Amino acid sequence: MSKTLYEKIWEAHSILEGEDGQTLLHVGRHIVQDGSNHAFDALHQRNLRVRRPDQMFATPDHGVSSRSRDVEAIADPDQRRAVQALSMNSREFGIVHFGLDDPRQGIVHVVGPEQGISQPGMLLVCGDSHTSTHGALGALAFGLGASDVFHVLATQTIWQLRAKTLRVSVEGALPAGVTAKDLILAIIARLGANGAAGYVIEYAGPVLRAMSIEERLTVCNMSIEAGARAGMVAPDDTTYAYLAGRPFAPNGAKWDKALAWWRTLPSDQDAVFDKEISLDANALAPMVTWGNSPEDALPVDGRVPDPLDESDLERRAYQLRTLDYMGLLPGMALTDIRIDQVFIGSCTNARIEDLRAASKIVKGGRAVVPALVVPGSTQVKLAAEAEGLDRIFRDAGFEWGESGCSMCVAMNGDRVAQGKRCASTSNRNFIGRQGTGSRTHLVSPPMAAAAALTGRITDVRKFEV
Repeated sequence: MSKTLYEKIWEAHSILEGEDGQTLLHVGRHIVQDGSNHAFDALHQRNLRVRRPDQMFATPDHGVSSRSRDVEAIADPDQRRAVQALSMNSREFGIVHFGLDDPRQGIVHVVGPEQGISQPGMLLVCGDSHTSTHGALGALAFGLGASDVFHVLATQTIWQLRAKTLRVSVEGALPAGVTAKDLILAIIARLGANGAAGYVIEYAGPVLRAMSIEERLTVCNMSIEAGARAGMVAPDDTTYAYLAGRPFAPNGAKWDKALAWWRTLPSDQDAVFDKEISLDANALAPMVTWGNSPEDALPVDGRVPDPLDESDLERRAYQLRTLDYMGLLPGMALTDIRIDQVFIGSCTNARIEDLRAASKIVKGGRAVVPALVVPGSTQVKLAAEAEGLDRIFRDAGFEWGESGCSMCVAMNGDRVAQGKRCASTSNRNFIGRQGTGSRTHLVSPPMAAAAALTGRITDVRKFEV
């Protein structure tokens, strides 16, 4: 019987089915960060060992400082202890650890792909909701809660309910100035913040096929914002070329064996999905969010919605509350929204291609508001500096940081002050995400760069590159 990519991976990792309908799945690889220490504490309390330390990788990202690699520079004592505990637990249990003094350190969802840890056909988990990112390489990847992290540490397995399948096909080609970030914001606006609940999304079509792995990572990263359990792109020659030679990817005869299996993974031509939708990429424009959900995304040349035009009373009430919190007026042009600062970073948009795209807008300009650029990993930072991208940003008045989650999550010293407005390349814009009372507008790296130079939401298509 024909199968989808998701079904093939699920069945390859299935061990047994429980009476409650859940399936016990073998976990291929497990990545942990500085939010995983409660799970390690549970191991200590039960006197258990990590079942497969050779298939685990650790790196601190959420609580680390973007100003220094010195653990003592982490101002919050709880975050400092979490980073130190991850190092100690990794050493005790024999886990590969990319610490602050390691050039491989970075955000888990940037490090995994660039080190070749994430691979096609793999079931990969992490105690972070944006683990869906790794699906860009043809993996089934999803986030876990603390109790599930403990279960994987102890058993290298996880109980899961089987999801439904949703294929999102993107036809045409992305217009100039439109990026992978704009595409996924448009998809979420179409589906809604809960529109893919209970589904695993497979992104398909000529636009996805033409994308680089870094662009696919951006798309899969935000699948969770539509409520999906995971997001995936079928592996192809772009995937294999990206993985070849990476430190934790197979090599030699193992590469040949892995590649032969990887080529069997794409969904069969006549595979049936539970739901399908399609988008015309030719009609897309640069996107910006106006509200407190990624689904509140509109083309940059649009206007803030007027709640009085909304017939759904619950939606109207939401819009009224949101406009009050965001300090916006109904019907105002999105390009009339003034911003107070800019953040370019996060597991969504802090890879080398993102920084290159932003630097092209920035070059020769000058930021008129505070702007912070934080590479997604130390490897990205070193590569950007080798290309001179850091100098372009610094010459334009941007701050250049050390790798980590930074202002995306506001638990590491980088935050947006109450009532202030930030154009951000991150993935979430809910109330208080970037700091108590913060106001966040999600945009692509080029859009964020344009906003930094103008002090307002700006259509990046007005910039000639």
